[in-house]
Amino acid sequence: MHVLQTFENGVLTLTLNRPEKLNALTFESVLELAQAVEEGHANPHARVLVLTGAGRGFCAGQDLTAVSTPGNIEETIQKTYNRLILAIANGDKPVITAVNGIAAGAGANLALAGDIRVWSSAARFTEAFSSIALIPDAGGTWSLPRAVGYHKAFELAALAEVLDAQRGLELGLCERV
Repeated sequence: MHVLQTFENGVLTLTLNRPEKLNALTFESVLELAQAVEEGHANPHARVLVLTGAGRGFCAGQDLTAVSTPGNIEETIQKTYNRLILAIANGDKPVITAVNGIAAGAGANLALAGDIRVWSSAARFTEAFSSIALIPDAGGTWSLPRAVGYHKAFELAALAEVLDAQRGLELGLCERV
């Protein structure tokens, strides 16, 4: 189980649970998280969903050691990351992303998907895609420019700069540290 669920006082907390890998995602864990988000939105007792990570990382993005050639990559992305981001965006309950450490690549864009984004002082954010010759996925090409504007989004995506929590707050990547 890569996603832990706790429920208390109307708050459903979904915790990515691969701390030894900084909660890097596999296609299986993305599907597990998407299902948990969908079920959380459907739960009449839940008033809010909180997404966070176990250990010292929020989410280091896709676990590249867990990727084998999945066949049709477009279909795989539609069934995994697109499903997850759309589940967060289209649900009728607010989603808070509680970023407790590194949020990199797809993890950075998962952090941006929340309606309210709260970072700990230990949070770090990077659009690491250019480091592996890719463009942002997991909704990043939509959410990042809306958070910081086109030019800053392009800079962050192209240079893969690592931002600390205070800089993330200044840029509007989070609402509170």
